[in-house]
Amino acid sequence: MRIIIAGAGEVGTHLAKMLSNENHEILIIDPDEERLKPIDSTLDVLTLHGSATSVSLLQNAMKKKTDLFIAVTHSEDTNITASILARRLGAIKTIARIDNLEYLNRENEEFFKSLGIDSLIYPELIAAREVLMLLHETGTTDFMEFSGGQLVMYVQKLDEKAPILNKSLKEIAKLYKTDQYRAIAIKRNEKTIIPSAEEVFQPGDVVYLISTREGIDEMMKTSGKESFEAKSIMIVGGSRIGKHVALHMQKTSAVKLIDSDYEKCQALAELLEQTLIINGDCRDADLLSREGIGNMDCFVAVTGNSETNILSCLLAKKMGVKKTIAEVENTEYIHLAENIGIDTIINKKIAAASRIFRYTTNPNVTQVKYIAGAEGEVVEFIVPVNARITKGTLRSIDFPDEAIVGGGTRDGVPFIATGDTIIKANDRVVVFTLPSAFEKVSKFFI
Repeated sequence: MRIIIAGAGEVGTHLAKMLSNENHEILIIDPDEERLKPIDSTLDVLTLHGSATSVSLLQNAMKKKTDLFIAVTHSEDTNITASILARRLGAIKTIARIDNLEYLNRENEEFFKSLGIDSLIYPELIAAREVLMLLHETGTTDFMEFSGGQLVMYVQKLDEKAPILNKSLKEIAKLYKTDQYRAIAIKRNEKTIIPSAEEVFQPGDVVYLISTREGIDEMMKTSGKESFEAKSIMIVGGSRIGKHVALHMQKTSAVKLIDSDYEKCQALAELLEQTLIINGDCRDADLLSREGIGNMDCFVAVTGNSETNILSCLLAKKMGVKKTIAEVENTEYIHLAENIGIDTIINKKIAAASRIFRYTTNPNVTQVKYIAGAEGEVVEFIVPVNARITKGTLRSIDFPDEAIVGGGTRDGVPFIATGDTIIKANDRVVVFTLPSAFEKVSKFFI
């Protein structure tokens, strides 16, 4: 597939990094030559210096057949214009990053399709939806549904109270009812492990699991975690993400939102009638204490500053909040933030890149989630007739060691995979894979 990416910012760069592990021809366009230099030196992609709205530049870039044009610059207007031009010049499919929620209305989406834009990506909305899922699924540090919610991915960090500590997967299977969930990856000391039956769980392990809905309670017992209802929530940052989260959560929870911009607080107060809006500094421990932070169930930090979000979450955790969620856009800080006790990290650029990534891969892929902490991907495939994965048990088909099948659904009924499982055509299958194995895995589903 030949792919052109307009915009060498964090979304475009991360997307190029994900795609460079596969057999694609990638060209990145950006008007800032300094942004292109590190991409030239670290990734196996082509770069082109200039504006993505230049007709002559696009004509030159698209002399060869272009399967996908992705516009993810910081300017919504540039993205829309570039995508329309690219389609007129022959791009088969186009995607544009936007920052206007109104454009996602069904009738407006149809209008943009008539102009030649196949899909609109709104990173803040994607991130806000991730936060909302995590506020409803409080027993996990990350969460994703597959097959219409029949299967879920849960992520658990094991502390000293976890019943499965110092036990192998084989031992756990004898002690607990594990047929409804499966560990698909373990993050340990910055290393991601695809677990074997002999793998022993250690304190501090971050465990990624695929479970049926029926298996969640049993899975929570083995990890020593509990879910709770988020009745009280404090949000810091009146960003698009914070506003969207408050708008939904104020219907069922007591929500307080803190922002340092007085004018923004006034505008938020008019929109969020059931949310208490507070003008102040979220790093002020006295302010947080006065506003009852110690009684909050969840604390969500989504200001535009990663350092502020990390520090305020640490303060909230120290003051007794059960669950903390921080937006960390500086990717260099993600591992640090996870290791110092913040429950969940969200990154709207990585979330957006994951959403776009599914358009670039195997046509049988229905969902992709890039796991920043584990540097892996969870992918849902629909199994085609005569696919290689159907040729025997999972143990016998030489499936890549750097990947694992977690489970799937057959005729709407979920199942958890084992080495003896035989995958059949039309199954939906959930796979965890390290980036190095994605291309090999994909070949099992064609």
